[in-house]
Amino acid sequence: MLPPILREKLRLPVVASPLFIISHPALTIAQCKAGVVGAFPSLNARPESQLDEWLAQVTEELAAHDAAHPDRPAAPFAVNQIVHTSNKRLEHDLMMCVKYKVPIVISSLGAVPEVNAAVHSYGGIVLHDIINNRHANSAIRKGADGLIAVAVGAGGHAGTLSPFALVQEIREWFDGPLLLAGAIGTGGGILAAQAMGADMAYVGTPFIATEEARASDGYKQMIVDSKAGDIVYSNYFTGIHGNYLKGSITAAGMNPDDLPVADPSKMDFETATTGAKAWKDIWGAGQGVGAVKGIVPVAELVDRLDREYREARSRICG
Repeated sequence: MLPPILREKLRLPVVASPLFIISHPALTIAQCKAGVVGAFPSLNARPESQLDEWLAQVTEELAAHDAAHPDRPAAPFAVNQIVHTSNKRLEHDLMMCVKYKVPIVISSLGAVPEVNAAVHSYGGIVLHDIINNRHANSAIRKGADGLIAVAVGAGGHAGTLSPFALVQEIREWFDGPLLLAGAIGTGGGILAAQAMGADMAYVGTPFIATEEARASDGYKQMIVDSKAGDIVYSNYFTGIHGNYLKGSITAAGMNPDDLPVADPSKMDFETATTGAKAWKDIWGAGQGVGAVKGIVPVAELVDRLDREYREARSRICG
């Protein structure tokens, strides 16, 4: 059974994944108002003092929306925290989440009991993203409330396991909140995630090509123009394997078919391995990119997903 925060006020069983650099208050607020969980990484607020301003803006605007539209309140929002030791802002950013009682915290790159305890102190929940069953076990043992299974084909830092295999193995021992990420760009994909055992879908790439996203026009258009075959899986740019748009790698002067292998111990999200920076110049995207046909407002994207979800459910149940 999903906790109330993940059941109530949602139009669709979807959490919009926090997109590094791209997600910001305007996008997050639009996602929540459209009826899906909106999210942004705390590291997107720079300098760190800006996080206080962002959290104030999101909480105030969503509260105002709820007061004006009691019949259709906004979905809750989430903040992503990188809990790896390379993140020197973690303590500050976590305290901001406590201050504003952020409903959902998404933790990444390590499971830390102290982070979970801080979020639980005010009644929030923690969803931890993982790429294999071993990491999933560790996250739950250390106090996470739910899991985000990041399967092959997901945008950004992604795993290599089939979603069928990953969800099946996790469900053998875990009956709590489980989200699935990996090339989900349609309403049918959302329903398929539920059919195989997940509770919700974790959707990222389609939100890059929305009017509210803080991505360049070139990035958005490349999302629209690309297909699954245009995605490159490499660890060269951050030390962790991720999926990137081939066209952005080529534009940076590199051969996307012959990228060096990076040393994972050198993981760094700030310093460029080359003259091009991951996420800023080398653009992340998932293999579900082919489902994106145009640059649209968030509300229109969620309308499409909702329509496709209902049509898929009717087709199967009918």
